[in-house]
Amino acid sequence: MSQVAPTSNEFEQDLRYPVGRFRPLPDSTPAERAIWIDELEALPRWLREAVHGLNDSQLNTPYRPGGWTVRQVVHHLPDSHINGYARFRLALTEDAPVTKAYDQGQWAELPDARLAPVEPSLNFLDGLQARWVLLLRSLSHQQFKNVFSIPGRGDFTLDRALALYAWHSRHHVAHIQRLRERMEWR
Repeated sequence: MSQVAPTSNEFEQDLRYPVGRFRPLPDSTPAERAIWIDELEALPRWLREAVHGLNDSQLNTPYRPGGWTVRQVVHHLPDSHINGYARFRLALTEDAPVTKAYDQGQWAELPDARLAPVEPSLNFLDGLQARWVLLLRSLSHQQFKNVFSIPGRGDFTLDRALALYAWHSRHHVAHIQRLRERMEWR
């Protein structure tokens, strides 16, 4: 059976979404939630493994044409997840808060995201994810129904946001892993 080579658009989509696009579920089960929380807990380890042994030149390589460098991806994860953690805390302490949006592209272009060593962000992610996981494992089924909103993006239940941040973790680690495979970096 012959296989058709992917078109450049399909190849670009595969590079951009190596684990597929985020597809929210209408509702989640406690078992699904437990898996997502485990993924958030594993993120610091996965990320450290993904960048282990990379030199500065490799860290400064974009994961796809027009994409961020590996270094920017590493710094983006704690930037994004600290916003997520804060949104969860707001949704647990306020009634349907409107949270702040931020321009992740502009954040990725700031000097610390473009130039800083990755170790401070890896260390920050260790503590951040540990705190977030502790909070998540303490929540009741009902609390996962709490809502926050992001201007321009709409309402999120904590259930949906948890699924999104677990996907986000897999998504960006896969960017680095796929780049390593393509470049044959061992």
